[in-house]
Amino acid sequence: MTIPITVESENISFRNSDYQYYPASHEDNIFYSCDIVRLITMMTDNARFIREKVMEHNKWFEECIPMIASENLMSPLAKEMLISDFADRYAEGLPGKRYYQGNIYVDQVETKATELAKKLFNAEFADVRPISGTVANMAVLFAFANPGDTITTCALAQGAHISTCEFGAFGQRAVRSVNYPFNVQDMNLDVDGTIKILKKERPKIAQFGLSVFLFPPPLKELKDTFDEIDCLVWEDCAHVLGLIAGGQFHKPFEDGVQIVSSSTHKTFPGPNHGMILGTNLTEEEEKKIQKAVFPGVTSSHHLHAMAALAITLAEMEVFAKDYAAQACKNSRALGEALHELGVPVLCPDLGFTRSHAIALDVSAFGGGKECAQLLEDANMICNKNMLPSDTSAVKPSGLRLGSQEMTRVGMKESDMKVVAELIARVVKKKEDPKKVKEDVKAFKKDFVTIKYCFNEGEPAYEYHKLVK
Repeated sequence: MTIPITVESENISFRNSDYQYYPASHEDNIFYSCDIVRLITMMTDNARFIREKVMEHNKWFEECIPMIASENLMSPLAKEMLISDFADRYAEGLPGKRYYQGNIYVDQVETKATELAKKLFNAEFADVRPISGTVANMAVLFAFANPGDTITTCALAQGAHISTCEFGAFGQRAVRSVNYPFNVQDMNLDVDGTIKILKKERPKIAQFGLSVFLFPPPLKELKDTFDEIDCLVWEDCAHVLGLIAGGQFHKPFEDGVQIVSSSTHKTFPGPNHGMILGTNLTEEEEKKIQKAVFPGVTSSHHLHAMAALAITLAEMEVFAKDYAAQACKNSRALGEALHELGVPVLCPDLGFTRSHAIALDVSAFGGGKECAQLLEDANMICNKNMLPSDTSAVKPSGLRLGSQEMTRVGMKESDMKVVAELIARVVKKKEDPKKVKEDVKAFKKDFVTIKYCFNEGEPAYEYHKLVK
């Protein structure tokens, strides 16, 4: 017996006409039918709940000031790639050398993405297959480090990424990690001390890059030492990749870096994905990276995200210079405004930052954890962050703020003064976050469209429905 069932739930419809039942009686038939209606209704409610929460999230961020230094907005055209048929397909290997059929157009897009990446970053080698920044880091580790090898790097409290820690990718690869000495006043490496460490340890790899990346690393000053000890020089540029694309911060390959690993969704306003770039590598070293990416740490490499990355690379050819310059101007303006309002910002004598990020010491105002929560209650989104003097990542004394998404929605230096005043009202003056929240929402109404991309002026936070 076939029991047709139709369940209507607001804008979502489910229809099932293929349930087969062989009940012993008419009463059983009614019981089974009601039971399935109840089940499908519950499933419909679950789907509706998820959709509603995602839509609420979009609306909330439209009304928030976004300052997470590791987030950004994709362009409308890049987002379009995420809902293409690429999302449903699979590819392993390199273009023209796949293990699956059906990749004619995938190969063309990936080849174009690789070409664009090499051109934009003046690199000789590019691999756009890593599915995240950490996966890109893992690929570099698998390609060039064996368990027990020594790698020099920054410490977590100095602003390093967790993948360089014992409990992160470095630990998973079982390498021996040695930290550079750090100049807390400058928020940068102690050059003389770093040279001594490099000469003493003679690491297989000298690794650089931070999550609180305020100033360029002094790589030029270390280049002679790199040559002397014959180590591989690797920089994780995840946080500053978009700035580098626009000619800001520094030029890694000119400074002696051979390998750049990165995510592609921080200052670089692309999808959640990863990338590896290289120069002055042998053909064997390039093949090691490719093999480490696949089959080492990925299988299929999220083709829809790869296509979105390709679009973003094309956009950054056009817009990166202006976008990166404005992001750096905004972060310095925000630092200056907060400093003038009595909120301690690190490195005032150095202009606070040369990147998109600034670091605040809010230990006098309750610490990073408390202040980050109060700011979120007022619709200002940032994160607690360790400072060099901290020992706890759970209750650190700092906040990290980033300007890149505020820049993407059109804010300029004068707007940073308004943002600083709103932050100070919550952090320093301890005004009721609910009251400040209303002022944040009113301010943000003028900044809800996206800039520095193709199709500028499109809604930045709109939820796009595919089904009614």
